[in-house]
Amino acid sequence: MEIKYLKGDATQPVGQGNKIIVHVCNDVGGWGKGFVMAISKKWKGPENSYRDWAKSGKDFELGEVQFVQVEPTIWIANMIGQRDIKKGKDGTPPVRYDAIKKGLTKVSVFAREINASVHMPRIGCGLAGGTWDQIEPSLTHELTEAGVETVVYDFE
Repeated sequence: MEIKYLKGDATQPVGQGNKIIVHVCNDVGGWGKGFVMAISKKWKGPENSYRDWAKSGKDFELGEVQFVQVEPTIWIANMIGQRDIKKGKDGTPPVRYDAIKKGLTKVSVFAREINASVHMPRIGCGLAGGTWDQIEPSLTHELTEAGVETVVYDFE
């Protein structure tokens, strides 16, 4: 199985059956720029759940994932794969590839449990400052090689 690349909006996942929309969150509780704005425009639950999770501090750390059901067949995966919201003093971008890989492992398990396909923009490559050549192998290893249909959307 290979990653499918489509032009479109990841908040409008294509196909039948259960779907999980994955995006990368930071570990400081900030929500307000990037793809999360499209999520919040369509559904209020993921932002509210993420903010409650951040306030609670319980398992709110790199590599963790929160699944929020927003429609009968759609879940949002709030995946913590970004350290802070700014570059470090040494210029290191906020993206944390190991955390994204760990989170994708959890997404893969959940996707197989509920027989879902996984949908996302090019996670970790916007505000998080990552590069797709570092992210894509984790998608292949954690999702498609495990038999999870995976669709990546490039917004038009």
